[in-house]
Amino acid sequence: MTSLHFTNARLYLGDGVWRDGGVLVRDGRIAAVGADDELAALRDPGTELRDAAGGSLLPGFHDTHVHPPMAGSSLLGIDLMPAHDAGEYRRVIAAYAAAHPELDTIVGVGWYGDVFPGGFPTRELLDEVVPDRPVILTSHDGHGVWVNSRALEAAGVRDDVADPLGGRFVRDAAGRLTGVLLDTAVQALAAITPPPPPGFLEEAILAAQQRLHSVGITTWHDAAVGASELGPDSFDSYLALAARGELTARAVLCQWWDRDRGLEQVDDLIARRARAAEVPGLSAGVVKIMQDGVIENHTGALLEEYADGSGERGDSFIPPEQLKTIVAELDARGFDVHLHAVGDRAVRECLDAVAHARTVNGPDGGRHQLAHLDVVDPADFDRFAALDVTANAQLLWARTDTEIVERKLPMMGHDRATRHFPFESLRRHGARIVGGSDWPVSDPNPLWAMHTGTTRLAPSTDPHATGQALTEPLLAAEALPLATVLDAYTGTAAWVGRVEGATGRLAAGYAADLVLLDRDISDGRGLDTARVVETVVAGVTVHRA
Repeated sequence: MTSLHFTNARLYLGDGVWRDGGVLVRDGRIAAVGADDELAALRDPGTELRDAAGGSLLPGFHDTHVHPPMAGSSLLGIDLMPAHDAGEYRRVIAAYAAAHPELDTIVGVGWYGDVFPGGFPTRELLDEVVPDRPVILTSHDGHGVWVNSRALEAAGVRDDVADPLGGRFVRDAAGRLTGVLLDTAVQALAAITPPPPPGFLEEAILAAQQRLHSVGITTWHDAAVGASELGPDSFDSYLALAARGELTARAVLCQWWDRDRGLEQVDDLIARRARAAEVPGLSAGVVKIMQDGVIENHTGALLEEYADGSGERGDSFIPPEQLKTIVAELDARGFDVHLHAVGDRAVRECLDAVAHARTVNGPDGGRHQLAHLDVVDPADFDRFAALDVTANAQLLWARTDTEIVERKLPMMGHDRATRHFPFESLRRHGARIVGGSDWPVSDPNPLWAMHTGTTRLAPSTDPHATGQALTEPLLAAEALPLATVLDAYTGTAAWVGRVEGATGRLAAGYAADLVLLDRDISDGRGLDTARVVETVVAGVTVHRA
């Protein structure tokens, strides 16, 4: 294995500490960190030199909440993510359909609701470009599906269909289906959604891996491994890629909790955990539980009614007492639990469940985390630290995009809007913060997330920055310190993934998982325009610009 010496770098050592110098890599590990002249004396013959030219060298980034199979699928099929225009969506869809007459069903991902009047597209818009075959397009956030009339007909879904628990069929004023299905309602399309062809999920993961490495990510947590409304089961695909040596990242597989089953599934989860543990670079000791949906769809679970007069409070996907039993059992069986909690009621229910687990099992159990945290009641700020629960923050979301200002905040009402993505409040109350992109919901670039996390503004190069997002911060007082966001993607993320002794730091003996940037970011400026020059996993370069 080639030895490397990164020289002339600004080194991030964690906890806000920077120094000038270099890193010497040997046999896949960091051999030494220090002054360049000292390291030069330690170099072996044939060591490759990398002049950082004053750029920052950091531990490789960890994305602790991402969906590579779904994101990679979009890269291999209809990918609407690069666009932010309804007309461009239809052009891409029509071109793809014309290029693939052999497909019985057209599928894709990536649309944004705020480009359509009222926040949702309609089936008629799809009927005009693809009238003859079902079209099934997942929204960028994975919580909605846009279909044409042919898809509804093929699935046997009519206007009189009832809304399921945790989901909704969007209807017009006359009660007619518009062609948008939210959250669990998408299960009505299961019979007509084509299964991926053999090998497709592996191709999708590899496509996603290439993109993730290009933005400096060396470890990721796949937040939905198992058959679900978010997609097919990718567990065996990960194992196959790892066995062939094609999975160059480290991956934490968060196993999906099937809400239609009970505690009997725990034995299956344990068996899978054991299988993954036999594969270097993989682990499956985390279980993912969805407790609510999203505020934009009225499926986010709130303590008080939505402020738009709907009279709704959102659904708890799992009854709170049942959730307590589930989390306690998983905790007792050695699992960490990763809970989706958007609304303040869902946050409280999840915290209550962890509190119950701590009570019955003792305080030294799982490294549990709550993801998203769009709204948190101030009474619960202290509970994250008290219960040792990590806040998994999607930092890139905390900005004044049009969809948030014109649609989401009015739903929330003034009081809740003043604590929208309260990440700094949580930190001040002692919460541990880690970063996750939720890609393909939003871009996976950690540097963009760090920019928004520290400014509450959108990155200047983000095509989805709309409205005031570039100029008006979303609750500027909730901006995080630079050290917090850096650690959220490095050392703190390594801790929540249980690899803090192996990666996440620039220190001798740690895995040589590194990311080199084209500039010095130690003052926090230029995060949104900084570029990754090189990404290294276990001493092997996996991306080089």
